[in-house]
Amino acid sequence: MTQQTRSRTAGAGKGRRVNTRWRDHFLENLAQTSNVTKSAEAAGVTASAAYKARTNEPDFARRWQAALREGYTHLEMEVLRRLREGEQKTNDGEKYDFANAIRLLSAHRDNAAKAHAEQRNVSAGEVRASIDRKVEEIRLKVMEEKAKDDRGR
Repeated sequence: MTQQTRSRTAGAGKGRRVNTRWRDHFLENLAQTSNVTKSAEAAGVTASAAYKARTNEPDFARRWQAALREGYTHLEMEVLRRLREGEQKTNDGEKYDFANAIRLLSAHRDNAAKAHAEQRNVSAGEVRASIDRKVEEIRLKVMEEKAKDDRGR
């Protein structure tokens, strides 16, 4: 086979070649960043092409959800690690943006809850409540760290 993999997908014509290489690269980046636009750029496609593939290809849509679930977990663990270790700076010396991380966790909690519920075979409401508790714990830890920093000035 060539660089392109012959594959039949929903809506694909008979014998049509579908390049799956960008999809794998896109999904790897999506799992790391949770950012569709950046993941598409890294994979060499437009975000609209990625969304179109997700709409037309059920397997890709399933893998997309799994990547987002993984990305959400990565972000959650990164925030918790930084709070536990007191790591307030990024690798380039900038202050880590905990507030933005919490906004992202909150914004994506419904998608993460749905994906986790499907994986664990529990209700999305149960998972959402668990996520809400975790996000609130993170928010409180961030506030505590900020108060410590403010007192130290």
